[in-house]
Amino acid sequence: MKLVDDKTFESEVLAEGLVLVDFYADWCGPCRLIGPFLEEIQSEIDIKIVKVNIDESPEIASTYGVMSIPTLIIFKEGKKISTNVGAASRARLVDWIKSNIS
Repeated sequence: MKLVDDKTFESEVLAEGLVLVDFYADWCGPCRLIGPFLEEIQSEIDIKIVKVNIDESPEIASTYGVMSIPTLIIFKEGKKISTNVGAASRARLVDWIKSNIS
């Protein structure tokens, strides 16, 4: 998964079709838990997944109302369409993503 920051967020997320953004921090245990799930999901579902480190890009997190991590936001054509906060099972993440992209 690609890491995006303040400089690349617009071109990597807002200018693309369907993108899932994983707001995380290196010190976050639940973030580390779902990371491998997201990598697997990216190879199975047709959605671009990128990561934003909230410690390095706090402005982006603030702009999208990220109050706790992990927070996953799906963007479609540059618009936020769904948010999932907290760790979840792989199956729950797949169901959430599929329900928002179909």
